[in-house]
Amino acid sequence: MFQKNIDFLVHLGMAALGGAVGATARYALGLIPVKTVFPWVTFFINLTGALLIGFVTGIIMGRKAINPNLVIFVKIGVCGGFTTFSTFSLEVLNLLEEDHLFTGILYAVASICTCLLGVWVGRRLAGYCM
Repeated sequence: MFQKNIDFLVHLGMAALGGAVGATARYALGLIPVKTVFPWVTFFINLTGALLIGFVTGIIMGRKAINPNLVIFVKIGVCGGFTTFSTFSLEVLNLLEEDHLFTGILYAVASICTCLLGVWVGRRLAGYCM
């Protein structure tokens, strides 16, 4: 029981540390001045986050002895702090690769549509509070 509590705390710490690294990297990249309408920096962040989480999961799939703290640090922490789009992309790909075509497409479309709606509703609610 004691060891499980220690492992849990270490895992939380690794997620937090990785999240700090990812969030700091995202912030730093966001400071790059880009003078176009297309959000290139966010696009780059989402793409590199997806590449990183794909690379990490590919390594994990090829090896059995990977330190779980390192996996939590990179997948949940760094990628999660950098972009949650990477996790979303991995989950959709996993569903598609596991022959859950309908569920994968439904999840992708529903996530994008409901999140856009959520941002719109949130903005409207904020307007009522001002």
